[in-house]
Formats: sequence, C-alpha cells, structure tokens
Amino acid sequence: MHMRAALSLAGRGLGRVWPNPAVGCVLVDGQGRVVGRGWTQPGGRPHAETEALARAGDAAKGATAYVTLEPCAHHGQTPPCADALIEAGVARVFAATEDPDPRVKGGGMARLRDAGIAVETGLLREEAEAVNAGYLMRQRDGRPMVTLKLATTLDGRIATHAGESRWITGEAARARGHMMRARQDAIMVGIGTALADNPSLTCRLPGLEDCSPVRIVVDARLHLPLTSNLVATAARSPTWLVTVPGGDADRLRAFEDCGVKVIEVRVAADGYPDPTAMFQALGGEGLTRVLVEGGGHLAACLMRADLIDRLRWFRASGVMGGDGIPGVAAYGVDELSTMRRFRRIGINSVGDDVLESYVRHG
Repeated sequence: MHMRAALSLAGRGLGRVWPNPAVGCVLVDGQGRVVGRGWTQPGGRPHAETEALARAGDAAKGATAYVTLEPCAHHGQTPPCADALIEAGVARVFAATEDPDPRVKGGGMARLRDAGIAVETGLLREEAEAVNAGYLMRQRDGRPMVTLKLATTLDGRIATHAGESRWITGEAARARGHMMRARQDAIMVGIGTALADNPSLTCRLPGLEDCSPVRIVVDARLHLPLTSNLVATAARSPTWLVTVPGGDADRLRAFEDCGVKVIEVRVAADGYPDPTAMFQALGGEGLTRVLVEGGGHLAACLMRADLIDRLRWFRASGVMGGDGIPGVAAYGVDELSTMRRFRRIGINSVGDDVLESYVRHG
C-alpha cells in the first residue's frame, strides 16, 4: 500500500524532472502512520527523499522509507539521499528497483546497509520500472522512450487528401492528448505537420499550462517559417529543431536568434535526419520521454528504425477510405515478418472515441 502511494507520488514528476528520474517516497513510523511524503520536484531537485524527510522532521527517526528508486549515493547539486536517510535515523528502506546510473548502481543500497539500515529491494519492481521507463531506457540505451500518438479514423486516416484534419476525434480525446503532453519531456512533429497545422504544441488544459514540454520539429531543409507559432514563441517555450549538417548558415543563425535550439545529426539515406542518431542526440540533451504526434512520414521513419516503444492510438468512429492520408506512411513492409508488432495493454472509451494503448512486442 505504501509503495503504491510512493509510485503515485512519483508520477507527479513525469515530464517535469528530466534528466532526473521521477521518484516518490513515503515515510511510515512504527505505528503505521505516514509521517512524510515527497516526490522529485520540477527541474529534478529537491529529490523525493529530501522532501519526505523535511515533512517528517524528527518523526523520521526509526521510520520505514518506501522509495520507488534506489536512493542516490553521489554528490551532484544536492547531497546523496542515502546519506540524508542515514542522518535522519531511518530504520528500514524498501526500494522498488535499483538505479542503473553508474554513479549509483547499488552504491546507495550498500551505503544504507553499511550504516546498519535494513534494506529490501524488488517491492513492486515492475510498476516502478514502468513509471521510469524513459529514464531507465536513457541509462541503458542512451535514448529517450518514444511514444507515438495517433488520432485517426477507424481505417487509420489522419486527414483528407486535401489535408483537412480538424477534428477527426472529439473534444474528450483532444483533452486526453493534452494530458499526455503534460507527462512528457518533449513533443515531436515532422516538418510536414508543422507546415500544415502551424501548431503551438503546448498543454492547454486549465491549470497545466506550465507543464508544456519541449517542442521539437524534425526539419532537414530548414523549411520551418520564422513566423510560425513555434518560432514566434520559442523565447517562452523551449523549441528545438533537428536538422542535418550543411544547412544555410544565415538561416540557422536566424533560428537561434529567435531562441530555437538547433541540433544537427547525420543524414540518413533518404536525406532526412537519421532516426537513431536523432534520438541518441536527444538522450544526450537529457530527454527521457518523447511524444511523437506526426505526421505519417515521421511515424514511418521511426517504425522502419524500430524506435517506437509505446503506441497511444485514438480512433474515431468513422471511415474515410483510401482517399485519406494514412497515419503511418509506407515503410518497406514486403513480408509479414517485417511488420512492427505491439502488445495491447489497454482500451478505453474517451467520449465518442476509443483509446488503445500498446507497448513494443516482446
């Protein structure tokens, strides 16, 4: 029960704490009373344990700590959380899973045990790893977790042949999509979507306006207009442009003068930024969770590169037929064995639409 509460607290930090993990901590005294709660604060600090200990005060002495990730053991911008737990006199620590960060990786557990604190790991491990899947992936593979979000007709169309797409899904589905944005480090679109929709890519739910993620446009040829909503608001909302080397120097300088961060990655055979290099670069910038919202060409590139970790698919109850633009363009499937497969983990009604959730198969 207490670890589930800690996991719920950890979720409050998703999208707001990168490059740090989103951690939750609950302190319980000998009578079973919760004396302190904490979660990683925006920007990644203070850490969850520090927050919980501050709330508990002297009541932390002899308490049991339920933490969703191994307490850190290294000095960064804050002292090690393992040391803070020791100094507070905590008697026992349940940690859901180990931290793969080389600066920690068992060191936090060892430091607690050396101080005479009873330590147990593995309580609700799978749930904890699901919460921090993006952080764990960045530590393991050097790239963020990639979620592809689609809003289509029943037959997978995102727009008419003339480009009309507003709105295929209903208001409730669009609100759910904005909630997804609030829990991501970044939201990504291709240049085709940026030109067709001139989006703002912000979270526009009441009370969550400050939870808007980094906006990323994949634009090999620097076609994004300097007058677009994304560029015009770059000074207020972080905006990154991923392109390939060799772009016009004056154009690049103009983007940077507007506050756009330009990231150059190697070019792929099709002339676009290499998808693997792109996400490695984004991981190097600290991102742990990226939501891809379109369009069809970008989705196809990521499918071909096998970089989609999760799917969130909104389906409206309409059929457009072959005249419509597909949510995922052709990506070279000649045999069924080369088709990307996913495992469905949920299906929910959202207003008049349906949201299907999938994870990478296997």
